[in-house]
Amino acid sequence: MGTRVAAIDFYLENGDLMRRMFAQAGIDVVEADSRKGQEATTVLRGVQGIITSYGDFSASVIDALDPTVKVISRTGVGVDNIDVEAATRRGIAVCYVPGYATEVVSTHAIALALAVLRRITEADRNVRAGKWDLAHLPALGQVAGRTFGIVGYGAIGRETARKAAGLGFDVVVWSRSLEREGAAATPEGYPCLPLDTLVSTADVVSLHTALVPATRNLIDRRRIARMKPGAVLVNTARGGLVDAAALACALEEGRLFGAGLDVFPEEPLDSGSPLVRAPRTVLTPHAAYQSEEAVRELCERSVQAVIDVVQGRAPADCINPSVL
Repeated sequence: MGTRVAAIDFYLENGDLMRRMFAQAGIDVVEADSRKGQEATTVLRGVQGIITSYGDFSASVIDALDPTVKVISRTGVGVDNIDVEAATRRGIAVCYVPGYATEVVSTHAIALALAVLRRITEADRNVRAGKWDLAHLPALGQVAGRTFGIVGYGAIGRETARKAAGLGFDVVVWSRSLEREGAAATPEGYPCLPLDTLVSTADVVSLHTALVPATRNLIDRRRIARMKPGAVLVNTARGGLVDAAALACALEEGRLFGAGLDVFPEEPLDSGSPLVRAPRTVLTPHAAYQSEEAVRELCERSVQAVIDVVQGRAPADCINPSVL
């Protein structure tokens, strides 16, 4: 039997590119649409590599994999759906694609903030309904004199800060690493604040940190209550960073100006979610990473990582290189 890999819940529209790359490398690919890795056990038997978008590779799933598996490659910047510790114990390389969407995600975060502040979607609905009188549109927000808070200062956080400052926002930052270092400011000169101070002083709070146990519900009921009256929350990172019920309640009660959300605790977002009914929200379907160029890069790099490992080469982006 030749080299064979499995694509589990590979959601990118670049499926043809994936198949072509594997074929050119002399590798057969089998596919399964399943969020649960254990539901694709037949497909996973005897494969040397796995590429996945949202497949659930928990410790129990990884422990049940055949010993032939050498690599799991995630089509994304995070690996929260893969138990890296379990994979490392099994000697399985876990690869990902850091930095591929820095430009588009940072732009999307800014776009969401501006759409909420300027009430773009509300204005659009009014015009289409024949409501031209501005009396039908609540007061609009502006950039000048407002503070943009960046929560998480990796590549996307840094680029979002640069763009926000370029628009005229005053930028402040919180990140776990900078807090541990006791930094008073970022290398670019943006003030570093404790998280509770940032959420209570920023007019826009934009999330750009990873979802790990320490950051789950980072923006919880208590921190939402600390936010400035009339503040905007933007999340293009991970849905699990925010207590969705607490956010919806704050929006319903008018304590926040609004929210721009691209990610949610459960995806797809259920039509009955309180966030769907909450006022002054702009919601997008986990699309911040999307552009023709970014998605092609994501596909090429994640597929190439599998090819490299199964053919005995070190991949470009491996989160546990000790197994190689």
